[in-house]
Amino acid sequence: MDLAPGTPLGPFRIVALVGAGGMGEVYRARDTKLDRDVAIKVIPATLSGDPGRLARFEREAKLLASLNHPHIAQVHGLEEANGIHALVMELVDGEDLSIRIARGPIPFNEAVIVARQIADALDAAHEKGIVHRDLKPANVMITPDGVVKVLDFGLAKPAFGETGAEALTNSPTAFDVGGTREGVLLGTAAYMSPEQARGRMVDKRTDIWAFG
Repeated sequence: MDLAPGTPLGPFRIVALVGAGGMGEVYRARDTKLDRDVAIKVIPATLSGDPGRLARFEREAKLLASLNHPHIAQVHGLEEANGIHALVMELVDGEDLSIRIARGPIPFNEAVIVARQIADALDAAHEKGIVHRDLKPANVMITPDGVVKVLDFGLAKPAFGETGAEALTNSPTAFDVGGTREGVLLGTAAYMSPEQARGRMVDKRTDIWAFG
């Protein structure tokens, strides 16, 4: 689904496409009520067309909205209009950590500051039983002021009682290989913990692995 600039979505107006992947598109949008820019993640039709998965998405979005931490991009709410379901999130300007790494080695003092902020964000999420499951440099934004924001918790949810496969199959940070359910690849291979890669039960330790 490609929304053109100016497309209305409830009180929001699409400004530009920010990124796209197998689990939906992210747009910069203008909140006409509060006069601010936000990020809009449009839920793919494969998810929004399934009432069970959509209800699950909504429950998990409410849980994520309860996370209020300076180093986690805030979830503002859910929006539905013209058959489109979307997650409204804080818009974070800056560059992601993968871009910063690509420029060259990060000085030790700078790396420590970034790492501490990521760890603080994960600790806050883990305290609420929320596991990211797709932590990687591309999901860590650094603002021009040097503030770290962990992005794309997506449908990360309480890990307890689910295997990595069960949890990530329903997550927008999971993606399909070959379009088959049996081919679901969990998270991002280079950052997956061994238990996550094997489809076993996951908890906060899988984020600690990715962080390391």
